[in-house]
Amino acid sequence: MSQLTPINLSDYVYDLPEERIAKYPLEKRDLSKLLFYKQGAIHHQGFKDIVDLIPKGSTLAFNNTRVIPARMIFYKDTGAQIEIFLLKPVAPSNILSLVMEERAIVQWECMIGNFKKWKHGQVLRRVLEDGEKKVEVSVEVTDEETKTVQFSWQAPDYSFAEIVELAGKVPLPPYLNREPEANDKPRYQTVYSEKEGAVAAPTAGLHFTPEILEQLKQHEVKETFFTLHVSAGTFQPIKTDNVIEHPMHSEQLVVPIESIQDIITSENKVIAVGTTSMRTLESLYWFGNRLLNGNENFAIDKLEPYEQTGQLPDRKAAFQAIVDWMRNHNLRQIVGSTEIFIFPGYTFRVCDGLVTNFHQPGSTLMLLVGALIGEDWKKVYQSALDNNYRFLSYGDSSLLLPDS
Repeated sequence: MSQLTPINLSDYVYDLPEERIAKYPLEKRDLSKLLFYKQGAIHHQGFKDIVDLIPKGSTLAFNNTRVIPARMIFYKDTGAQIEIFLLKPVAPSNILSLVMEERAIVQWECMIGNFKKWKHGQVLRRVLEDGEKKVEVSVEVTDEETKTVQFSWQAPDYSFAEIVELAGKVPLPPYLNREPEANDKPRYQTVYSEKEGAVAAPTAGLHFTPEILEQLKQHEVKETFFTLHVSAGTFQPIKTDNVIEHPMHSEQLVVPIESIQDIITSENKVIAVGTTSMRTLESLYWFGNRLLNGNENFAIDKLEPYEQTGQLPDRKAAFQAIVDWMRNHNLRQIVGSTEIFIFPGYTFRVCDGLVTNFHQPGSTLMLLVGALIGEDWKKVYQSALDNNYRFLSYGDSSLLLPDS
């Protein structure tokens, strides 16, 4: 870490007026604006125009994670409210897809509101109503230090995914500063969401509609899907002056072999839909590099890309190494994790472009944009402010193609 040139947080902060934060989504997903950045030039478009702006033969990479209503409210006998926010599963597995299918008991690390009022060993109960059926769920803290909560229910007809659906609220980003409403349930979810487990939406995908996806196919743009379960760490503010010292959160990846092959056979640009897709693609490259060096551990470290020396493989070679390894182990998909931290100075190994919203000042996502387009991020964001773009999760979109 000491060998890396310090990056000052203050260099990636801009003034975002409160009124520019989109507190609610537009009536229709594809009515958002689209800022198109290409080789330093900025053009202002509508999101529907993206069909004509993505180069033919390119591959769009989508994160198909599905947001779970991760905020759950329980009450003590005294009436005190305890809010439980799911972070990551710990038992009977740490693999999200498996835990969501459990039908009796699970344990999760959580954020807990009013934690001091919840005494160790105290069991809280809540009866959930599902039409005419009722399900009682019990919760208790099993590890105070890690805030691990055990959920149990005696209704084998219900998976944990269904329990969460009945008990939880949509985990809107904290900067929206409002309670979720009925419309948030469908709108804080991409139309292609499939794999349950995220506690925040991959918001770049919120603008896509089935019609736009079909038009892109007709325009000879390929699509590929994988899963990165977005964690609450995506909202964790950077508190260090030197951003490199920021502790990055770990997120779980699930990638089918077909998606790896799609990147190998891509005929033109590989464009990530969202920062989570970009982190997934770049993490896959570093896993391929590990495999070529005899390391089969798919857990990418925060600063791994910056610690490499010597000649590195090209994109195709790294991804082919993953395919070969998967075939040798008779795997149809791989499950891994990544803490990859993409900030200015990073060399992109897979991604040629990015579809993304406009991010919080001084955030890790802002640094990722700075890594992709350099100092031009300042003129992009100023242009968006000058042209009345809506910012953050429910805001407008951008298509960034630095080297087109």
